[in-house]
Amino acid sequence: MENPNKNPWQTLSEKRFYDNQWISLTEYQIINPGGGAGIYGKVHFKNLAIGIIVLDENFDTWLVGQYRYPLDQYSWEIPEGGGPLHEDPLKSAQRELLEETGITANNWTEIQRLHLSNSVSDELAIIYLARDLSFGEPSPEETEQLIIRKLPFREAFNMVMRGEITDSLSVAAILKVKVSDIVP
Repeated sequence: MENPNKNPWQTLSEKRFYDNQWISLTEYQIINPGGGAGIYGKVHFKNLAIGIIVLDENFDTWLVGQYRYPLDQYSWEIPEGGGPLHEDPLKSAQRELLEETGITANNWTEIQRLHLSNSVSDELAIIYLARDLSFGEPSPEETEQLIIRKLPFREAFNMVMRGEITDSLSVAAILKVKVSDIVP
């Protein structure tokens, strides 16, 4: 058996086609694992994807609703955002939770790491569980028009099961908490 960690792809050349403060898009001329010539495109994300599932002592959680421009539809999600690659991801999570909900937490646990769309991007997501909460006022970014919703965790789980929550970080976080027996 060959070494599964050995890269079977050969890169002949690369050309960056697009670059902004969040992403870059590069096209690679390659030789694929079967020996054929081809192209491969990669979206490089310049931030981590950060998600936070919030639980209070009654096992209530918070969702954030917003209109998602790329999807052209409204989305219910756990609090989430981006964190610079060079910054401690926990600090990014704490900032995002405060910004979107006004909530701070004294107890943080990393519960999941995910690669999102790993066939075309290198985006890494880190999801945290936040507990022992304090409440203040949210201060969303100018690009965010948010509705904050507190609900029992079981209802958020039911929303996932009914297909009402489709955001991948939210689905993964809610399912992870459910199967981990964190919530009775």
